[in-house]
Amino acid sequence: MELGAFSISLAVKDLQASKTFYGKFGFTVFAGEASQNWLILKNGEHVIGLFQGMFEKNTLTFNPGWDSNAGKLDTFTDVRDRQRQLKAEGVQLVTEADETTTGPASFIAVDPDGNPVLVDQHV
Repeated sequence: MELGAFSISLAVKDLQASKTFYGKFGFTVFAGEASQNWLILKNGEHVIGLFQGMFEKNTLTFNPGWDSNAGKLDTFTDVRDRQRQLKAEGVQLVTEADETTTGPASFIAVDPDGNPVLVDQHV
């Protein structure tokens, strides 16, 4: 099951403090808008999203259609197809992509330990 690029989205209390902390581990800003309280940091292929006031909990994030540099993949499984497959396997979703649409969409499931899993397609 190909899910696209993976990152951890951290619900941070202080964006700049978190940016400085992860910078000491070699992470640099790859994308985002500090003025909007979010930054995406990279260290090689490792990606961390810092989100102040946007997420209630730390979240596992998958981006169908993207590689680890946010480059569009030539082929990928659409988020709506992945959603249908997971629902058929009994996975409960807390939000769902509108299956009558195409393009960007997302859904969220919660793992048995309460960790949100966001599947967020931007293409």
